[in-house]
Amino acid sequence: MMVVLRCVFALAMLAGAANAHEPGQWQGGVEGPQPRSEMAVVQDGALAYLIGDYNGATEVLIYDLDAQSWRVGPDFPYPVHHPMAAALDGSVFVFGGYVNGWEASDAVWVLDGETLEWSEAAPMPSPLAAGGATTIDGKIHVVGGSLSGAVNTDAHMIYDPQADAWETASPMPTQRDHLGVVAIEGEILAIGGRVDGDPAFNLDTVEIYDPQTDRWRSGMPMPTARSGVAATVLDDKAFIFGGETREVTFAAAEAYDPATDSWTELAPLPTPRHGFGAVVHDGQILTLMGAPTAGGDRSNLVEVFVPSAQ
Repeated sequence: MMVVLRCVFALAMLAGAANAHEPGQWQGGVEGPQPRSEMAVVQDGALAYLIGDYNGATEVLIYDLDAQSWRVGPDFPYPVHHPMAAALDGSVFVFGGYVNGWEASDAVWVLDGETLEWSEAAPMPSPLAAGGATTIDGKIHVVGGSLSGAVNTDAHMIYDPQADAWETASPMPTQRDHLGVVAIEGEILAIGGRVDGDPAFNLDTVEIYDPQTDRWRSGMPMPTARSGVAATVLDDKAFIFGGETREVTFAAAEAYDPATDSWTELAPLPTPRHGFGAVVHDGQILTLMGAPTAGGDRSNLVEVFVPSAQ
């Protein structure tokens, strides 16, 4: 009997520890003016830009994080889905994506944050879609993704906006698309993803690139293998939300600390989603739009993660 009681007590303690590893809470946000999914989400200061759409919408949606209000910006030059994007020096750079169905593009377009006019820049060395983009030291790294037909590539291309020129860097060790790509403390983190566009083959892979050595190393795998995630950085940690398989979407929310090479389980998304994005404002994380069901669905949802409850 004493053994049984001890086992029950131990299980209760473990359950309490598991709950303790789910910090944070969620609240509702201001819904977008139009639904979107499989778009690029990029933050430039207090503005978030949503570019592209799985269903062909071309209007750029702009969210003012200070005012908590949306407006519809200029049209992107043509329909695109699964593009990559990054912001630098007041401009938004949009890379590749799928056009004409599932044809990967090498085009690069630049949105001037002041005039809201588009201009074309030097194309990527190769077509790419469903990868990730992030900035380090005034340059933009475009990582992973797929070629036409959803065939994976180990691409790692670096764009210099000042020179309007490209160079290549050490390829990502694990080829994948629909991954999360962020920069923390001068290094690039490539998290999760899937094989050749198929969410039946989701990955928990974490790989970290050091531009000083031009080398990649492995990090602690993500607790939940998934793809089609939203990724952002807060307090030098990578926050990864959502994702999908062929049948379901994920509510999973997890944070990776590269300083300790460890993961923390967070309070799950109220609405499981994939094909969406995340931005940071006033110590909170806003998850924007995305598809609540697996496949080509979309929404105008905004849900806000408040980590202050940790």
